[in-house]
Amino acid sequence: MTHLAYLDAGSGSLIVQAVVGGVAGAAVAAKLYWRRLVARFRRQPTDRG
Repeated sequence: MTHLAYLDAGSGSLIVQAVVGGVAGAAVAAKLYWRRLVARFRRQPTDRG
């Protein structure tokens, strides 16, 4: 069975905008939570003495 699909310029543009928006949203979320993420893996100073 053959399936034919057609994407016009409007559909292609919508898909590109969704991908770019998703990447931008992920970048903003990463920027907001970067310190929390890094703090989990950072070594805590030990109190010796």
